[in-house]
Amino acid sequence: MSTSVANERLAKRFDKWDTDGNGVLDAGDFQNEAERIAQNLGKNADSPEVQELHNAFKGLYEYLAQKAGVEAGGAISRQQFLDATGDMLFKEGEASFNRALSPIVKALIRLCDDDHDGQINAREFQAWLSAVGVPVSQAGESFQKVDKNDDGQLSEDELLQVVREFHFGQLEVELLG
Repeated sequence: MSTSVANERLAKRFDKWDTDGNGVLDAGDFQNEAERIAQNLGKNADSPEVQELHNAFKGLYEYLAQKAGVEAGGAISRQQFLDATGDMLFKEGEASFNRALSPIVKALIRLCDDDHDGQINAREFQAWLSAVGVPVSQAGESFQKVDKNDDGQLSEDELLQVVREFHFGQLEVELLG
């Protein structure tokens, strides 16, 4: 596990979500990320899949705020975010990470899974990465790197593992954009 790479990625995640540049993350920043992803995928804001994504990001905000010791509805500073997410990755491990990120991965699958088979194929994975800001040229080649069993599909468990390995600094595939 590369702590320095993981910490860089967490800092990049904070900066990406702090769209107004005020140095803190609040519930609105998490909702803005959900809206941006849905818009980039061309999804209707009222659809159940988009609402699921909003709920997943709301849950992540609440989880991180609680971990950071922030009152409900409060703002998470950069250092609080880095400490809370760092603890989640390096002290609490896989179970904590999965509890926090699984709802988002599940919601993203539902948004991108055009053939409704419960998995993500290469084209759907490319759409996902493009929606979060990864250049299309990188998104296409990334699928081959993460489809470890070469079946042309990524299940929810496989996708969660990919996201986890990325954030742990174990995977050299761009997932942040």
